[in-house]
Amino acid sequence: MVRLDVLLVTLAVLSALGVVASQHHARKLHTELEREQARMRQLEVEWGQLQLEQSTWAAHVRIEKIARQRLRMQPPTFEQILVIGGAP
Repeated sequence: MVRLDVLLVTLAVLSALGVVASQHHARKLHTELEREQARMRQLEVEWGQLQLEQSTWAAHVRIEKIARQRLRMQPPTFEQILVIGGAP
């Protein structure tokens, strides 16, 4: 009978330790999930900022300004325009 009691107490202690270990692992995973979700939100904000920056860099007004200032480009005059294959 004593042997059975020792076995049952041992099984109960092992079961309790298993529950504690399982809860610890679950909490650790939950913390990691929250950290990754925060990182995801941070990356989404950064992505939005990069898209805004890209649209600014590719804006037609900016490109035209650079073409005029740095490359000294100008729109063609009326005499320089040649229309090919127009309607009859």
